[in-house]
Amino acid sequence: MKKLGVFMADGCEEIEALTVVDIARRAGIEVAMISITGEKLVKGAHGIDFQTDIPAEFMDFELLDGIVLPGGMPGTLNLGANKYVLQTIIDFNCKGKLVSAICAAPSVLGEAGILKGKKATSYPGFEDKLVGADISTDAVVVDGNIITSRGMGTAIPFALEIVRYLVDAETAENLGKSIIYN
Repeated sequence: MKKLGVFMADGCEEIEALTVVDIARRAGIEVAMISITGEKLVKGAHGIDFQTDIPAEFMDFELLDGIVLPGGMPGTLNLGANKYVLQTIIDFNCKGKLVSAICAAPSVLGEAGILKGKKATSYPGFEDKLVGADISTDAVVVDGNIITSRGMGTAIPFALEIVRYLVDAETAENLGKSIIYN
Protein backbone atom coordinates (compact mmCIF):
# COMPACT_ATOMS: atom_id res chain seq x y z
CA MET A 1 0.00 0.00 0.00
CA LYS A 2 1.32 3.46 -0.93
CA LYS A 3 1.72 6.00 1.85
CA LEU A 4 1.21 9.74 1.48
CA GLY A 5 1.93 12.54 3.94
CA VAL A 6 0.01 15.81 3.95
CA PHE A 7 1.70 18.65 5.83
CA MET A 8 -0.80 20.81 7.69
CA ALA A 9 -0.01 24.23 9.10
CA ASP A 10 -2.11 26.77 10.92
CA GLY A 11 -3.66 28.86 8.18
CA CYS A 12 -3.78 26.11 5.56
CA GLU A 13 -6.62 26.02 3.04
CA GLU A 14 -8.92 23.38 4.49
CA ILE A 15 -10.46 22.20 1.23
CA GLU A 16 -7.07 21.73 -0.45
CA ALA A 17 -5.76 19.67 2.46
CA LEU A 18 -8.80 17.56 3.21
CA THR A 19 -9.81 16.90 -0.40
CA VAL A 20 -6.45 15.23 -0.98
CA VAL A 21 -6.78 13.22 2.25
CA ASP A 22 -10.30 12.06 1.38
CA ILE A 23 -9.64 11.13 -2.25
CA ALA A 24 -6.32 9.42 -1.49
CA ARG A 25 -7.94 7.31 1.24
CA ARG A 26 -10.79 6.36 -1.12
CA ALA A 27 -8.10 5.11 -3.53
CA GLY A 28 -6.60 2.88 -0.84
CA ILE A 29 -3.61 5.11 -0.13
CA GLU A 30 -2.59 5.30 3.52
CA VAL A 31 -2.50 8.99 4.46
CA ALA A 32 -0.75 10.66 7.39
CA MET A 33 -2.00 14.15 8.19
CA ILE A 34 1.16 15.74 9.58
CA SER A 35 0.93 18.81 11.81
CA ILE A 36 3.76 21.33 11.88
CA THR A 37 2.32 23.11 14.93
CA GLY A 38 3.89 20.76 17.48
CA GLU A 39 0.40 19.54 18.38
CA LYS A 40 -2.21 17.46 16.57
CA LEU A 41 -4.69 20.35 16.38
CA VAL A 42 -4.46 22.64 13.34
CA LYS A 43 -6.58 25.75 12.67
CA GLY A 44 -7.34 26.25 8.99
CA ALA A 45 -7.33 29.56 7.11
CA HIS A 46 -11.09 29.89 7.58
CA GLY A 47 -11.22 29.05 11.26
CA ILE A 48 -11.97 25.34 10.90
CA ASP A 49 -10.09 23.31 13.51
CA PHE A 50 -9.12 19.76 12.68
CA GLN A 51 -7.16 16.93 14.22
CA THR A 52 -4.13 15.65 12.37
CA ASP A 53 -2.62 12.21 12.82
CA ILE A 54 0.85 13.12 14.03
CA PRO A 55 3.12 16.10 14.73
CA ALA A 56 6.02 16.35 12.25
CA GLU A 57 8.66 15.73 14.90
CA PHE A 58 7.29 12.21 15.48
CA MET A 59 6.79 11.26 11.80
CA ASP A 60 9.06 8.69 10.16
CA PHE A 61 9.22 10.28 6.70
CA GLU A 62 11.08 7.26 5.28
CA LEU A 63 7.76 5.37 5.37
CA LEU A 64 6.15 7.77 2.87
CA ASP A 65 6.00 7.52 -0.92
CA GLY A 66 4.97 11.15 -1.37
CA ILE A 67 4.24 14.45 0.33
CA VAL A 68 1.60 17.15 -0.20
CA LEU A 69 1.71 20.85 0.68
CA PRO A 70 -1.73 22.51 0.77
CA GLY A 71 -1.87 26.25 0.17
CA GLY A 72 -3.71 28.97 2.03
CA MET A 73 -2.47 31.92 4.00
CA PRO A 74 -0.67 32.14 6.27
CA GLY A 75 -0.37 28.34 5.97
CA THR A 76 1.98 28.54 2.99
CA LEU A 77 4.27 30.94 4.85
CA ASN A 78 4.24 28.62 7.86
CA LEU A 79 5.14 25.64 5.65
CA GLY A 80 8.00 27.56 4.03
CA ALA A 81 9.45 28.46 7.42
CA ASN A 82 9.34 24.91 8.81
CA LYS A 83 12.51 22.77 8.90
CA TYR A 84 10.62 19.47 8.59
CA VAL A 85 8.83 20.66 5.46
CA LEU A 86 11.99 21.98 3.80
CA GLN A 87 14.05 18.92 4.72
CA THR A 88 11.35 16.55 3.47
CA ILE A 89 10.63 18.19 0.11
CA ILE A 90 14.35 18.45 -0.72
CA ASP A 91 15.02 14.86 0.40
CA PHE A 92 11.97 13.46 -1.43
CA ASN A 93 12.88 15.33 -4.61
CA CYS A 94 16.46 14.01 -4.49
CA LYS A 95 15.09 10.46 -4.11
CA GLY A 96 12.54 10.90 -6.90
CA LYS A 97 9.61 10.57 -4.51
CA LEU A 98 6.38 12.47 -5.12
CA VAL A 99 6.44 16.13 -4.07
CA SER A 100 3.16 17.97 -4.63
CA ALA A 101 1.78 21.39 -3.78
CA ILE A 102 -1.36 23.39 -4.52
CA CYS A 103 -2.37 27.06 -4.57
CA ALA A 104 0.34 29.26 -3.02
CA ALA A 105 2.32 26.27 -1.72
CA PRO A 106 4.24 25.62 -4.98
CA SER A 107 6.11 28.79 -3.95
CA VAL A 108 7.69 26.74 -1.14
CA LEU A 109 8.97 24.27 -3.74
CA GLY A 110 10.30 27.11 -5.90
CA GLU A 111 12.05 28.85 -3.04
CA ALA A 112 13.62 25.51 -2.02
CA GLY A 113 15.09 25.25 -5.54
CA ILE A 114 13.31 22.07 -6.63
CA LEU A 115 11.33 23.57 -9.52
CA LYS A 116 14.39 24.50 -11.62
CA GLY A 117 13.81 23.20 -15.12
CA LYS A 118 10.37 21.83 -14.20
CA LYS A 119 6.97 22.85 -15.53
CA ALA A 120 4.78 24.13 -12.66
CA THR A 121 1.70 26.15 -11.81
CA SER A 122 0.40 28.04 -8.76
CA TYR A 123 -2.23 30.45 -7.56
CA PRO A 124 -2.13 33.63 -9.69
CA GLY A 125 0.35 36.14 -8.29
CA PHE A 126 2.79 33.55 -6.95
CA GLU A 127 4.50 32.81 -10.25
CA ASP A 128 7.59 34.86 -9.34
CA LYS A 129 8.19 32.48 -6.42
CA LEU A 130 8.34 29.43 -8.70
CA VAL A 131 12.09 29.99 -9.08
CA GLY A 132 13.48 28.42 -12.25
CA ALA A 133 10.19 26.84 -13.32
CA ASP A 134 8.56 26.86 -16.73
CA ILE A 135 5.30 28.55 -15.64
CA SER A 136 1.96 27.10 -16.73
CA THR A 137 -1.62 28.24 -16.19
CA ASP A 138 -2.98 24.68 -16.42
CA ALA A 139 -5.16 23.56 -13.52
CA VAL A 140 -2.76 20.73 -12.62
CA VAL A 141 0.78 20.20 -13.87
CA VAL A 142 2.73 16.95 -13.60
CA ASP A 143 6.45 17.05 -14.35
CA GLY A 144 8.23 13.89 -13.28
CA ASN A 145 7.84 13.51 -9.52
CA ILE A 146 6.44 17.05 -9.07
CA ILE A 147 2.70 17.78 -9.15
CA THR A 148 1.46 21.37 -8.76
CA SER A 149 -2.00 22.89 -8.93
CA ARG A 150 -3.65 26.33 -8.90
CA GLY A 151 -6.08 26.51 -5.98
CA MET A 152 -9.16 25.40 -4.11
CA GLY A 153 -11.18 24.95 -7.32
CA THR A 154 -8.57 22.52 -8.64
CA ALA A 155 -8.34 20.39 -5.50
CA ILE A 156 -10.21 17.40 -6.96
CA PRO A 157 -8.19 17.11 -10.19
CA PHE A 158 -5.01 17.66 -8.11
CA ALA A 159 -5.96 14.81 -5.77
CA LEU A 160 -6.86 12.55 -8.70
CA GLU A 161 -3.45 13.20 -10.29
CA ILE A 162 -1.82 12.18 -7.02
CA VAL A 163 -3.85 8.94 -7.14
CA ARG A 164 -2.84 8.43 -10.78
CA TYR A 165 0.82 8.91 -9.82
CA LEU A 166 0.81 6.69 -6.71
CA VAL A 167 -1.67 4.01 -7.82
CA ASP A 168 -2.64 4.05 -11.50
CA ALA A 169 -4.75 5.81 -14.15
CA GLU A 170 -7.62 3.33 -13.96
CA THR A 171 -8.07 3.86 -10.22
CA ALA A 172 -7.99 7.64 -10.66
CA GLU A 173 -10.53 7.54 -13.49
CA ASN A 174 -12.88 5.17 -11.66
CA LEU A 175 -12.65 7.25 -8.50
CA GLY A 176 -13.41 10.41 -10.48
CA LYS A 177 -16.53 8.75 -11.90
CA SER A 178 -17.64 7.43 -8.50
CA ILE A 179 -17.56 10.93 -6.95
CA ILE A 180 -19.41 12.38 -9.98
CA TYR A 181 -16.41 14.50 -10.99
CA ASN A 182 -16.96 15.73 -14.54
